Amino acid sequence: EKVNIATATSGTITFVTNEYAVLYYTANQTANRTINFSNVNSSLSIGQSLTCAVLLAQGSTAYYLNSFQVDGSSVTPKWQGGSAPSSGNASGIDSYSFTIIKTANATFTVLASQTQFA
Repeated sequence: EKVNIATATSGTITFVTNEYAVLYYTANQTANRTINFSNVNSSLSIGQSLTCAVLLAQGSTAYYLNSFQVDGSSVTPKWQGGSAPSSGNASGIDSYSFTIIKTANATFTVLASQTQFA
């Protein structure tokens, strides 16, 4: 899978789903982030899915993804373990995995998980 390597540390993350499967931010994050998965509705037929990963480097102060969008519309992911993370993990890499399932036109179920690598 293609990996897009970036260095931005704040602001909205735009994940271009039809260009890469992994997005890796190598610079330590400086703020909680919103992520927008783009090109999803136009790329998937109903009943199709895609899986992607976001890797965020963390310094001594950890931040996390706290707002989620598909094609600019807010979504609430269903989190592995039953609850969304409320923080990142300091001094490592936080890996987020998302499976986006298209259930109807512009309607999605998003399954998510967060894993710490140190």
